[in-house]
Amino acid sequence: MNVHRNAVGHEGDPSGDIVLNPLFARPGEATTLPRHRLPEDESLPETAYQIVHDEAMLDGNARLNLATFVGTWMDSHAERLYAEAFDKNMVDKDEYPATAAIEARCATILADLWHAPDPEQAIGTSTVGSSEAAMLGGLALKRRWQHARRAAGQPTDRPNLVMSSAVQVCWEKFCTYFEVEPRYVPISAEHPVLDGHDLAAYVDENTIGVVAILGVTYTGMYEPVAQICAALDELQASAGLDVQVHVDGASGSMVAPFIQPDLVWDFRLPRVASVNTSGHKYGLVYPGLGWIVWRDRAALPEELIFSVSYLGGDMPTLALNFSRPGAQVLLQYYQFLRLGRSGFTKVQQSSSDVAQHLAHEIGAMPAFELWNDGSDIPVFAWRLRAGHTDNWNLYHLSDRLRSRGWLVPAYPMPADLQEVTVQRIVVRNGLSMDLAESFLEDLRAQVAWLDSLEGPMPAVRQTGFHH
Repeated sequence: MNVHRNAVGHEGDPSGDIVLNPLFARPGEATTLPRHRLPEDESLPETAYQIVHDEAMLDGNARLNLATFVGTWMDSHAERLYAEAFDKNMVDKDEYPATAAIEARCATILADLWHAPDPEQAIGTSTVGSSEAAMLGGLALKRRWQHARRAAGQPTDRPNLVMSSAVQVCWEKFCTYFEVEPRYVPISAEHPVLDGHDLAAYVDENTIGVVAILGVTYTGMYEPVAQICAALDELQASAGLDVQVHVDGASGSMVAPFIQPDLVWDFRLPRVASVNTSGHKYGLVYPGLGWIVWRDRAALPEELIFSVSYLGGDMPTLALNFSRPGAQVLLQYYQFLRLGRSGFTKVQQSSSDVAQHLAHEIGAMPAFELWNDGSDIPVFAWRLRAGHTDNWNLYHLSDRLRSRGWLVPAYPMPADLQEVTVQRIVVRNGLSMDLAESFLEDLRAQVAWLDSLEGPMPAVRQTGFHH
């Protein structure tokens, strides 16, 4: 090894060159490398590795990141499988037919898990993540609406999509990219999620669909899909509007089937046309994997499936991306085989137990008031109790926790509740009860320190919302 782990130095200006400690460089090897342009010459692999390794050490500890939904741990067998499949390109189904078959198998498994009428006749695909899956779900809704309107001799120039104001940003992107008017139903203290209330004021003949969220990003709460479908049933009976539902189950559709199996939210409801999930969230796979499944082939317009000639073979493709890794698909199948229904139930129940324990303990602290208790997906949020203090806020607490290595975001709630600031914890596989107790100790200590202040804390930089 030619470079000590502390061998990478930085000039005072972070935009300057990367300076290597010459003590750890071979004679004749460059000790200064440009930061923002290609070096003129080669470096030893050990040197290049150590530079990148040392800079990446400045990232946070993934196990202490309570902000992200994205998986941060898999076992050693999964990691070995991952390394063996780094080179597989998911789009090249002719070259990697076994991986393509496993992708189709996983989609059928999900269709069965989500109670499709005939899982073998359902159609689905892997994606880079839930954002791409959501885009495909929205496109299918738009195309089906366009077909129905044209068949009736009606215009198709003003499509709209109805959803909660707490929707994930990918749906805002969908509406912008694909020229659909977003119609946001505002959440409130009385209606903290989209629940069918006043839905008739937003849905009309130009509505391509309604998005129901199984695990709102802000709080982790489920939107009652059956209740939303019932409201749309009433609307069809009174106004003749037949509107489909897409369930954004980025997190919840890999939680509810295991720890809330009696909750009816999926293809058991005839109005649900499609469901997406993130394999890299509660699907327990490393980042880079989403899934979408349609209840049957009639729910997916045929023109969204392309037949392409690629590297010597003709293959169907259903995606916004083209070349993308196939390794994560194999990891998903590994988890399905490794855990089965009982294993997934144990993992998700364990995360739920930790989330509800944390929520109970935080809710018992005088400084805080819970927004929800983590009994839907293992996610919950809280706010500062009114009148507790004027000397500090949740942004200060988030900053103090970060100094201890914990990433716990503070952010305002969406439109119509933006005056409310909350903090949120996402409990993922790997956050044990012992680690949760360590967090509670740090949390109590930081709150006690903040409460001991005799005057107000200076404002801190708001670091934004973590999805």
